[in-house]
Amino acid sequence: MDFRIATEADVDAATDTIRLAFMDDPIWGPALGRADGRADHLDAFWRLYVEGGLRFSTVFLAPDASSVAVWIPPGETDLSEEQEERLQRLTKEAFPTDFAEKTFELYDRIEAAHPRDIPHAYLCIIATHPDHRGHGIGQQLLAANLADWDARGIPSYLESSNPANLHRYERAGYRAVGTVDAVLNDAVITTMWREAR
Repeated sequence: MDFRIATEADVDAATDTIRLAFMDDPIWGPALGRADGRADHLDAFWRLYVEGGLRFSTVFLAPDASSVAVWIPPGETDLSEEQEERLQRLTKEAFPTDFAEKTFELYDRIEAAHPRDIPHAYLCIIATHPDHRGHGIGQQLLAANLADWDARGIPSYLESSNPANLHRYERAGYRAVGTVDAVLNDAVITTMWREAR
């Protein structure tokens, strides 16, 4: 399958795939869900992360944006300072104050768990459009990306927000190294590390 680096022209399609993929996610579904059921805030949220990866040309697409991977190179951050400020504003605008505070706490817990002592590539997001699930597209995209990092001798790190995906990451060579407790429910994020091969 042919994968390619995303450009500005792909932001809408990539954002749409990610939004739909994470609507029912055990962590991000509750963390970003609104009591009124509206979801119009989600595009702006996920777009920030797509644009964050575009700074480094490390957003990768399967054909028709059926699967998307957002990577952050070693030593970099998933969001710029300006994007981080926009995330804070979006969260405050989308949710009541008490809910927003819990979402901020989740952001902080995830950030605190992120290892910083060894340079690594960070798989910020990998998502497959619901219409294309079950065909191994995301796994193929991940394998292609990991081959590139392996060629450079760079290990990688990710957070799995859905336990149903753990075996897929393990098959790709990741191992669980820790957990992060969600704030709004009993869900758990699994942090995972993979040495370069």
